[in-house]
Amino acid sequence: MSDTADMARDALARVVLASNNAGKLREFAALFATAGIELLPQGQFNVPEADEPHPTFVENALAKARHAAKLTGLPALADDSGLCVRALRGAPGVYSARYAQLAGGEKSDAANNARLIDMLKEHTDRRAYYYCVLALVRHPDDPEPLIAEGRWQGVVLDAPRGANGFGYDPYFYLPDLKASAAELDPAVKNASSHRAIALAHLLARLKEDA
Repeated sequence: MSDTADMARDALARVVLASNNAGKLREFAALFATAGIELLPQGQFNVPEADEPHPTFVENALAKARHAAKLTGLPALADDSGLCVRALRGAPGVYSARYAQLAGGEKSDAANNARLIDMLKEHTDRRAYYYCVLALVRHPDDPEPLIAEGRWQGVVLDAPRGANGFGYDPYFYLPDLKASAAELDPAVKNASSHRAIALAHLLARLKEDA
C-alpha cells in the first residue's frame, strides 16, 4: 500500500455520524467496523441537528455531513432517505418525515401514513421505493465527497401490516419477501433495506480507495 493510501486510511479511522438516531448508529457502526472505521455519534460532540432545506436527498445529506465535519474537525457521514411513490411523482420524497405537516396536519407517523393513503385513493399504481443517499466527507470543504445510494422496491398497501419498524414500514410491502417492512425481523430488514444497499456501495468505494 502506498503512503498516500495509508494517509487516506488513517484519516478515516474515526468518522462522525451526522445523526442522533441510536438505531442508525448501531446499524452503521457494525458495518463500518468491518472496514476498520470507528463511527461516533455527533451528539458526543454536542453537534446540533443541521437544517435540511434542500429539495433533493443528496443535497440534504451533504449539508448534514459538512455541518458535522465543520463542528467536529473529523470526517463525517450523513444519510437522507424517504419513501418515493411513482403515482405521486416521487412524493413524499425528502418530505417523508413531515408529509402530513406540510398539509397542515401533525408531524407523526400515523398522520403521514393517513395522508399517503388518502393521496393514493384515486390511483391504481401502488409502486414505490424507499430511497437512501449516503454522503461521506473527509473535511467540511471536501470537493469530492463519497456518495452512495440505495433503492428498496415495493408497493404501498391499503391497510397496515406488522408491528416492527417505523415511518411507512407497515404500509410498505415487499413482494419478494412476501411481507411488509414492519413484518420483517429487524436483522432481515437491516440486511436488505435501502440503507443497507447504500452502505454496501459506500463500503465498496472505501475499499477501492484503500
